[in-house]
Amino acid sequence: MKKQITRRGFLKGAGLVLAMTATPAGVQLLNVSQSLAADQDFRPHAFIEIAPDDTFTVWVGQTELGQGTHTGIAMILADEVGADWDRVQVKMAPAGKAFLDPLYKMQFTGGSTSIRHRWDLFRQVGAAAREMLIQAAAQKWGVKPSECRAENGKVTGKGGKSLSFGQLAAKAATLPVPNKPRPKPARDYTIIGTKRDRLDIPGKVAGSTVFGYDFKLPGMLLATLARPPAYGAKPKSFNADAAKAVKGVVAVIPLGDKVAVCATDTWAAMAGREALDIKWSPGTLPELDNANLDKWYQDYLAKPGVVAHKTGDAPAALGKAAKKLKAAYKFPYLAHATLEPMNCTALVEKDRCRIWAPTQGQTPAQMAGAKVTKLPMDKIEVMTLYAGGGFGRRVEFDVVVEAVLLSKITKRPVKVVWAREDDFKNDFYRPGAACSVEGGLDAKGNLVSWVHKIATPSIMSRLMPQAVKKGVDHTSVEGVDNMDYVLPNRLVEFMMVKLPIPVGFWRSVGNSFNPFVVECFLDELAAAAGKDPLEFRLNLLKKGSRARDTLEFLAQKANWGSPVPAGRGRGLAVRSCFGSSAGHVAEVSVDPKSGTVKVHKLVCVIDCGIAVFPDAVKTQMQGGAIMALSAAFKERVEFAGGGVQTANYDDYPLLSMAEVPEIEVHIAKSRHKVGGVGELPIPTVAPAVANAIFDACGVRLRELPFDTGKLKKG
Repeated sequence: MKKQITRRGFLKGAGLVLAMTATPAGVQLLNVSQSLAADQDFRPHAFIEIAPDDTFTVWVGQTELGQGTHTGIAMILADEVGADWDRVQVKMAPAGKAFLDPLYKMQFTGGSTSIRHRWDLFRQVGAAAREMLIQAAAQKWGVKPSECRAENGKVTGKGGKSLSFGQLAAKAATLPVPNKPRPKPARDYTIIGTKRDRLDIPGKVAGSTVFGYDFKLPGMLLATLARPPAYGAKPKSFNADAAKAVKGVVAVIPLGDKVAVCATDTWAAMAGREALDIKWSPGTLPELDNANLDKWYQDYLAKPGVVAHKTGDAPAALGKAAKKLKAAYKFPYLAHATLEPMNCTALVEKDRCRIWAPTQGQTPAQMAGAKVTKLPMDKIEVMTLYAGGGFGRRVEFDVVVEAVLLSKITKRPVKVVWAREDDFKNDFYRPGAACSVEGGLDAKGNLVSWVHKIATPSIMSRLMPQAVKKGVDHTSVEGVDNMDYVLPNRLVEFMMVKLPIPVGFWRSVGNSFNPFVVECFLDELAAAAGKDPLEFRLNLLKKGSRARDTLEFLAQKANWGSPVPAGRGRGLAVRSCFGSSAGHVAEVSVDPKSGTVKVHKLVCVIDCGIAVFPDAVKTQMQGGAIMALSAAFKERVEFAGGGVQTANYDDYPLLSMAEVPEIEVHIAKSRHKVGGVGELPIPTVAPAVANAIFDACGVRLRELPFDTGKLKKG
């Protein structure tokens, strides 16, 4: 079991610890070491801890989901201070105000914000630590700070003098924190932008890394819940005695529309759940199934929508256009399908509640714990464990509520574990969507009108209703209302679909389907105008814009315009989102007899500003491209009988290793701001492939996952 950590305890014994707190004027740096020496109880959490033995610890508030964030953050701080990389280690800090997102004022990991929202903050914290270490050395040597330099874990001075950070830590901890520390210029970086081994890999390879599903506490109960098979269904009856007769079952606890079984081990809990033999009510929408869903979406699409964006007079321009095109697109609900199922461990005590979870949302977890226990937020301690995938699913706090509630009732530590079937049938899904779009070209083939309508559920109406403005959820229309292309007349309408199917954030959110419509329809318009798809797009992008820079870089790296191998087609797509820009060129072939599509190659480019950790950027682009291909060709949640029919990976196949194409990644040397990475691979893969399919065989596919049966000849 991991040693218990308190806010105060994890700071004790440090030589130099720097923390931060947000103020109305910006960021205030705090010397926690000095404060602790005065025996005051401080709540800000340290980012940097330098021990007398020269160990350089970076305390991180963002969740490591396999994306390499912990190493990337450590690289920024270590570079700014001038640390010896071989002495750097990363530890996950308990949840706290020090780790709130500077813009969103919440602690969570999502939206590709971990570095882009904290770039200036991390550099400022690191620069302050460096200046304090230099000041400490200068005072010891009786010289000016300008005569000293911090590098490779030491401060050096004239005549070959040097002191290690560990030797200087105690002295540095007594100094005031600089008000305006000066971060290094990019030309002085020695760690940022270089190749480094990920700090989390050794523990994962050795099996010592503790994931949520691995976590244990003495006396802990394991709990699993029977959940309704249809939306709105409730248990009419169940056999608690039969469940309690299973060896190891300790308690059977009704929880509204669910029934929890608590036991001494997972096997007993799941066997007890099976023994409940629950009889369920039909649910509130028993007619919910695939066919009706499709019909309901088309009904919504036919209704008048709310204006999400308006430039010029698109309907009037469309009426005057020399050539008009119209298309419709459909997208399914998608599951997150994380390899590690949902889980959470909680221990509710009289004056505090402790939560151990592989969560992406520390603040939502604290809020959920506070609501269940009626304790104040500062009494809800969240310890973040390593997560086996997230993709937005672990921002949700449903499993946290279950664990806290059961611990409160049983007065014991409780670990709630979901089976794979629980995950698939009770997800907060990527919303399904239906879209229609019309475009008009003038006599010269210029795009003069774009009329776009989206029917899809709203994520924010559940999570943050205040973010829905005038009936529009921006996450539902992103990628269209803020498209990169400059059009004289554009109208975007939104129709909010209201169904009992819960929806949530899925990697790249609305950008996971809206850019598919934009990029595929642009290809159709380019073909109607008799123009090359690249040329057509460049004419619509502002010179000097990030998207145009990315598209030009993509065309160069993919050798756009050069001949493709016989029997293959080529397609492209580009999108700016989450503070960065990315694009793909796909090369595919289509078997005319079977309709089978083979993706031979993907060329990926990304402009994320300074690439802090290039290897992680490349692996994110590779992994994201595979995930996007999987969604494009295979993934769809099925519905029947008022609920979810999909139950496991055999119902929800993912892309196999044999189906993964050659993936070539290029990172732009950018003049733009630091941006996100994790979401960027998703939006442009499917449209690039769809456009390549058309180039190969002349058939447009406007629905995901692709119906390759439409590609058969004869």
